Amino acid sequence: MVKIRLARTGTNKVATYRIVVTDHRAKRDGRHIESLGTYDPRAKQGGFVLKRDRLKHWQGFGAQLSEEMTQLLKRNPAPQG
Repeated sequence: MVKIRLARTGTNKVATYRIVVTDHRAKRDGRHIESLGTYDPRAKQGGFVLKRDRLKHWQGFGAQLSEEMTQLLKRNPAPQG
């Protein structure tokens, strides 16, 4: 099964995350298939960057979102237009 989830980067107490496509058996920060964007929880604006076309591509192949990714997408909807 393929999952779309967060991989932690950054230093102690200054976490940032990469949004990655990975096999569900891989470690949290281990190998991944593709990087789809980044998430910085400390940023006021612009802390969430995502390649939405690639997200839809992987979901078309059956990739499942993690719980945290589902919440992030609800908080950061796609721009209209």
